[in-house]
Amino acid sequence: MDLALVERENTLIGQDFLTWLWFKTESESPLFTNRDNHTFHVNMEQRISVQGGEGEGKETASVSSPRGELTEAKTGLRTGKKVQRAQLRFEMDQDEWFVQLKADDFSLSGFKTPKINTKDEEGDDPDAKFLEKIYLLEKCLDMLDTVFAVFLKVRLDKGWDAEADKIKDWIES
Repeated sequence: MDLALVERENTLIGQDFLTWLWFKTESESPLFTNRDNHTFHVNMEQRISVQGGEGEGKETASVSSPRGELTEAKTGLRTGKKVQRAQLRFEMDQDEWFVQLKADDFSLSGFKTPKINTKDEEGDDPDAKFLEKIYLLEKCLDMLDTVFAVFLKVRLDKGWDAEADKIKDWIES
């Protein structure tokens, strides 16, 4: 199998995923339920990059807005660009996680978990803080996996064309 073709397909599925997720968070309920039956909320947050073109003709528009106004990026979608990178915010109960997801290889950066208590007390396990941080990272990755599984179910279903039409209408609105 051609490695370039595989990379291109991975990029396309990643771009479709981030575009679909942005659509979901703006037009429908971005509420999901994980396999442990806990509900959580996900949003696109403050930073999005869109990219279009091929080779040396690639154009990228990155938008960073503290108020979450991403109109320039949405304008990029209207001109045929695809979501290349997005900052996601996951909320479960009173906790929040932030992570940036890159479409072409699903790499994560800027990972922020809820705060943990860093104050040492007598008799505390020295590994407890580290293990709690790892637990919080895994919890966020589980939420991301849940959202991606929902996307794949929709994407691979016969109804994808209707969903894609809704996304196009949302982009044009």
